[in-house]
Amino acid sequence: MNGITEEQVAWFGMTVGVTAFMLYMVFIIIQLARESKAGKFGTFVLFLGLGVGLLGFAAKGIIKMFMSGIVE
Repeated sequence: MNGITEEQVAWFGMTVGVTAFMLYMVFIIIQLARESKAGKFGTFVLFLGLGVGLLGFAAKGIIKMFMSGIVE
C-alpha cells in the first residue's frame, strides 16, 4: 500500500489517532460541564473523574518510553 507497512499504520493510529481521540474526549467533558452548568468546582470534579483515565493512558506511554531505555 504505497510503501507503507503495517507497523507504520499501527504507530500512526496509536500516536495521532489516540491523541486526537483524547482531545475529543476533553472537548466532550467541557461540553458536559457547560450544558449541566456545573460551575468551577463541578467542572473540576468532572475533569478529575473523567480525565484520570486519559491521564493514566498518557502516563503509561511515557513510563513505557522511559522503561524501554532502561531495560533494553
